[in-house]
Amino acid sequence: MMSTHTPLQVGIVGHGFATTTFHAPLVQSVPGLRLAAMASRKPEDVRAAWPGIDALPTPEALFAREDIDLVVIPTPNDSHHPLALAALRAGKHVVVDKPFTLDVAQADELVAEAERRGRMLSVFHNRRWDADFLTVQALVQAGTLGRLAHVESHFDRYRPQVRARWREGAGPGSGLWFDLGPHLLDQTLQLFGMPHRIGLELAAHRDGALADDWFHAVLAYEDGPHAGLRVVLHGSALVAECGPRFALHGTQGSYVKFGLDPQEDQLKAGLRPGQPGWGLDTRHGTLTTARGDALHTVVHPTLPGDQSCYYATLRDAILHGGKVPVAASEARDVMRLIEAGQRSAATGHRVETRPSGS
Repeated sequence: MMSTHTPLQVGIVGHGFATTTFHAPLVQSVPGLRLAAMASRKPEDVRAAWPGIDALPTPEALFAREDIDLVVIPTPNDSHHPLALAALRAGKHVVVDKPFTLDVAQADELVAEAERRGRMLSVFHNRRWDADFLTVQALVQAGTLGRLAHVESHFDRYRPQVRARWREGAGPGSGLWFDLGPHLLDQTLQLFGMPHRIGLELAAHRDGALADDWFHAVLAYEDGPHAGLRVVLHGSALVAECGPRFALHGTQGSYVKFGLDPQEDQLKAGLRPGQPGWGLDTRHGTLTTARGDALHTVVHPTLPGDQSCYYATLRDAILHGGKVPVAASEARDVMRLIEAGQRSAATGHRVETRPSGS
């Protein structure tokens, strides 16, 4: 029987980049959670890097631990579905890293299994707690820019060398659309809801690329509060001089923000939530609004970000029945757009995502 008191015992499957950069440090920073165990094919590496944490040889050994309340699955994308299914059947609450699954059918099965077992199932869309996104969200909710007509959201990096890792290989779930697309799609859904259509282009630009390393998506909204809005989502691994991270243009003005949220780099450098400077983005955006016949531009302060809020909210949801930080059904909507985008890229045509008026 799993405990219902704090600290909740957390186990992580795998000891790769996502575990060491994001999940383990964030879990350890949240009161009421205890990182108890990791499953890895190299348990000696776990013991060396994380003293006091049990190292187990297989995911099955982790799932069999009766003291583990919550299992986190930051593994290669094609393993998300089978591992999450096994963890749910073992009676665990489950966090799956993005993207949720490889397709909507897999997402449907996991959502149904979690409901059947009465377990919490959530997906790690951590960039809902990015500083820049929180700032954009506040501007949209306040209606500062009026009716939005054009929004761009870019996630560009300069990584010209193709690395020997599953994210850049030719296997299922690889490529930039599956890697960075879910972040941008989830943020868009949070801001504007499900679009009516999506058009996607994919390309492999780098020498020796085995999977897409460039995407350009246009999401169209045809009615409702965002009628006429076009949202451009763009990602590339071959951009040495990045343009704006966000650009929003509406009937009452524009907001433009350069630079990526700092939390990933902070985590890599050893900074942790709660420490001085955590989540503070010093590259503020500019807000341009109309004052009569003139335009007025000011520096618009960027709100602080804090991705540890994901795990703090999940803790409260498990213990007290609060709101899940990212519901599995919301992550399934992201997969619907991932799939629709793939169909668009394959056919060269825009794909309907919901009927007009719905």
